[in-house]
Amino acid sequence: MTVMIVDDEELARGLLREMLADHPEIEVIAECANGFEAVKAAAQRKPDLLFLDVQMPKLDGFEVLELIGNPVAVIFVTAYDSYAMRAFEVHAVDYLLKPFGKDRFEAALERAEARLGENTTPAPAELAAAARGGRYLERLVVKDGARVHVIPVSKLDYAEAQDDYVALVSAGKSYLKQQTISSLEGSLDPRQFIRIHRSYLVNLDRVVKLEPYSKDSRIVVLNDGKQLPVSRAGYQRLAALLGS
Repeated sequence: MTVMIVDDEELARGLLREMLADHPEIEVIAECANGFEAVKAAAQRKPDLLFLDVQMPKLDGFEVLELIGNPVAVIFVTAYDSYAMRAFEVHAVDYLLKPFGKDRFEAALERAEARLGENTTPAPAELAAAARGGRYLERLVVKDGARVHVIPVSKLDYAEAQDDYVALVSAGKSYLKQQTISSLEGSLDPRQFIRIHRSYLVNLDRVVKLEPYSKDSRIVVLNDGKQLPVSRAGYQRLAALLGS
């Protein structure tokens, strides 16, 4: 079994490495001190199991798991018990609460060994939902090859549905993310982002005009001049929000 250790604390990584040393059947193939390193290393090394901290610089543990994409078993290792429900939602093998002892660690490892080979990988929508933890998102994370983009929600202009993906448009650049537009809509504040069409979700701060396009259709014009179609239902939502 190949293992990656992801924790921003060197002492925590050292403790896990020491406990794993008693298991010659396990190979530690990478150690990472932040989320960006973890996403890159997981793509390159494809571990069987992650020991994953939750609170880390740059990306948290749930964002890392969302971006990895490949099937991987995960044991969360954290000093906070408040993330346990979210860990369950992404089918985590176990949830180790720091500080933990050898017996508790061994029990988690036995679970991981039993889990290997089972198809328990959560869907992208489940990973995205766990990443936001019941709150409206403040940022979006997108993996583009070996690069990771972090887009503050306030800088998102609009999103366009493309089958099981969404194109996130920010400052003239487009980023493709594996997520449905309905799932994205549910993760954003509805007072700020509105579904104007089955294929478009727009940031209200970017809308400067609502205009007729043909006899029975309308468009919104954004502050950069971009025009987006507005469906009948979308117009009703806009009118309700804008009080017109």
